[in-house]
Amino acid sequence: MSGDTCLTTTLCPAAGPKPKTCSFKGGSLGNKYVRLNVGGSLYYTTVQVLTRHDTMLKAMFSGRMEVLTDKEGWILIDRCGKHFGTILNYLRDDTIALPKHRQEIKELMAEAKYYLIQGLVDMCQAALQDKKDLYEPVCSIPIITSPKEEERLIESSMKPVVKLLYNRSNNKYSYTSNSDDNLLKNIELFDKLSLRFNGRVLFIKDVIGDEICCWSFYGQGRKLAEVCCTSIVYATEKKQTKVEFPEARIYEETLNVLLYETPRVPDNSLLEATNRSRSQASHSEDDEGFELRDRVRRIHVKRYSTYDDRQLGH
Repeated sequence: MSGDTCLTTTLCPAAGPKPKTCSFKGGSLGNKYVRLNVGGSLYYTTVQVLTRHDTMLKAMFSGRMEVLTDKEGWILIDRCGKHFGTILNYLRDDTIALPKHRQEIKELMAEAKYYLIQGLVDMCQAALQDKKDLYEPVCSIPIITSPKEEERLIESSMKPVVKLLYNRSNNKYSYTSNSDDNLLKNIELFDKLSLRFNGRVLFIKDVIGDEICCWSFYGQGRKLAEVCCTSIVYATEKKQTKVEFPEARIYEETLNVLLYETPRVPDNSLLEATNRSRSQASHSEDDEGFELRDRVRRIHVKRYSTYDDRQLGH
């Protein structure tokens, strides 16, 4: 072994005399090897390496701090020895190849902080930030697992909320010919809207609700509108479930919830402009003393319909 190469191994703790405390005189050894026992891992290095930088190790091996030694003369450091070899390599070369995984970088940074090696701490922090920027998801979509979780998400969100409920397990009847395609179109539209407006709207999915496909829109913690995309078709001898894809209506309601972004008070002029047509169409309801924006708009696409699928002449 030549130079400042380190040798590591793992020791099993054994009963014996207590470690001795002494003041280490680093200058007396010069470039000779010292033996270190770091949490059971053994290392050989020189005092010159350990005292190159103004760190806790320099304080320990320049005589300013007391060190512990066992009966065989190994200097004891009560830390995990997993990354101590990397610590030594940094002290030698002022640079190292950092681990690939975030957890290992965090472990190394904790050791660097303990030994007061600021340069290595800065390297680890920069690497963690780069990995965060690289793997930060563009859009996170919570999936509802309970009604309480849904309520908590909506009440705590500072953004408007758009929820898509799709649950095929609730279907009691067969689907009409285009229902499968329309269900997929609803899901695809939800994905596109979430990617476009994820910075302004919280999008959530619900797979445990009672409806097969239904959109809900929330602002400032309360429900504003609902678009139900399913209906029951009464055929000649059977019932079928029909799934619609009201793309324009869904897009309109998504834009409407943007009026409820923070600040918490909505822009009344925008509310008036976007709701003027509805206000005129439902003037009789407004006379009941409720403002339009305080009611939930429930839009059911072709709630019920009947048709006879038999061909003419039969």
